[in-house]
Amino acid sequence: MSRVRDRAEDFKESVRVAALGHGYTESQLAALMSSFIIRKPPPKLPFTKAAIKTLESIRELEKFIVKHRKDYVDMHRTTEQERDNIEHEVSVFVKACKEQIDILKNRIHEEKGGSTKTWLGTSDESSRLDLIAHQHGVVLILSERLHSVTAQFDRLRTMRFQDAINRAMPRKRIQKKRETKAAEPSKPNLVLKSDVSKVEDQEVSTAPLRVQEQLLDDETRALQVELTNLLDAVQETETKMIEMSALNHLMSTHVLQQAQQIQYLYDQRGNKELSQAIQRNSSSRTFLLLFFFVLTFSVLFLDWYSK
Repeated sequence: MSRVRDRAEDFKESVRVAALGHGYTESQLAALMSSFIIRKPPPKLPFTKAAIKTLESIRELEKFIVKHRKDYVDMHRTTEQERDNIEHEVSVFVKACKEQIDILKNRIHEEKGGSTKTWLGTSDESSRLDLIAHQHGVVLILSERLHSVTAQFDRLRTMRFQDAINRAMPRKRIQKKRETKAAEPSKPNLVLKSDVSKVEDQEVSTAPLRVQEQLLDDETRALQVELTNLLDAVQETETKMIEMSALNHLMSTHVLQQAQQIQYLYDQRGNKELSQAIQRNSSSRTFLLLFFFVLTFSVLFLDWYSK
């Protein structure tokens, strides 16, 4: 058995001689020879570039949430307006990431619908199915990553609303205590004022005092009603904010469940496509074997017939 010889050096020498014959300079020749050692990476697909950009956006969102976590939760560090601005920035981030993921999904469906099938093109068909399955997996991973980041911010939002409720409840109790204390001293004040009027031998008329007391009572009742209405409005607003947060968390949970269900359907579809590809391979293999078998016997028959 003859020994196998490595002809790589001979090939490089032939390439060098041909390059010098075509007028290559030393720098061009060095770049050409280095290309045999260090190969250039293949160009990235547009889908891959868009997926990497989406992943970078999700990472930026996560960094933003981690950076402003203490400012959003602690009421002594920032004002309500600043916390609302943080929440608005996060919602804009999430909306942009969801739009990018939707664009990737639409691109997958367009590529899947625009592809054409070839006769006996099982290798091209299987590679196309593998590429589509890989793209679906990338979209699912991006959706789960975005859901985990939004879940972190939902927990921070729940903590903020719970702190707001805890601050509002003691104020309501203090307001009720003040109302009861303001109602109790009314009778002793009347008794003291009547005693004073008796001591002064009823020289001063009590009519102006009663008018002043009536005005003060009316102002006190108006303030109490206004404060009660404001407190009820604040509590109603806080309740609506908590409900909105719960609905947002429920929606994100449903989105994750839908993504898992879609992945399950993709797996089923992939298994079905794989089984169909296996059947096509077996049928094409059987056809080729039968074709060569008939061709062999035809050649033998023609050879026998010619003799």
